[in-house]
Amino acid sequence: MSLSVQFLSLLAMIGTGIVAGAFMDMIGTATGHAGKKSFIRKHAVWFEGIGWVIAGCGTFFILFLVRDGAWRMYDPFAQISGLLLYASFFYKPFRLLGRIILLVFIKPLWFIARLVISIIRQIFRILIKAVVFLFTPFVKLFRIISGNFFNKREK
Repeated sequence: MSLSVQFLSLLAMIGTGIVAGAFMDMIGTATGHAGKKSFIRKHAVWFEGIGWVIAGCGTFFILFLVRDGAWRMYDPFAQISGLLLYASFFYKPFRLLGRIILLVFIKPLWFIARLVISIIRQIFRILIKAVVFLFTPFVKLFRIISGNFFNKREK
C-alpha cells in the first residue's frame, strides 16, 4: 500500500470520526430537546446505541471503499482524533448549520404538515356536525316513539 493511499485512508478515518461526532451530537440534542415524558426521552439509551451502531456501519463502509475493509491499528486513533476535532473545532459550525437547516427547511415543512392536518381535521368536524344536525330530528322522533313502547305501566 502506497503512502498516499495510507494518508487518504487516515484522512477518511478522521472524517468518519468527525461525522460520527456530529451524528451522535445530533442524536443527543434531539433527545435533550424532547419532552420529559416523550417516547424519545424514555428510550434515549436505545437511540444512542442504535446511533453508534449506524456510525460503526458507516465507518466500515468507508473503510471498505478506501481499503477493501482492511483494518489498521491506527484507525481507532484516527477516529478518536476525528471525534476530538469535532468537539474542539467543528462543533459550532455544525450546530450553526443545523439551526439554519431547522429554521429554513424543517420548521416550515412541519408547519405546512400541521396546517394540512388541522384543515383536514376541521373538515371532518364540520361533516360530522352536519350529519349530527341532519339526524337530530330523526333521533328525537325515535326517542319519543320508543319511549312509549318501553315505559313500564304502573297499576
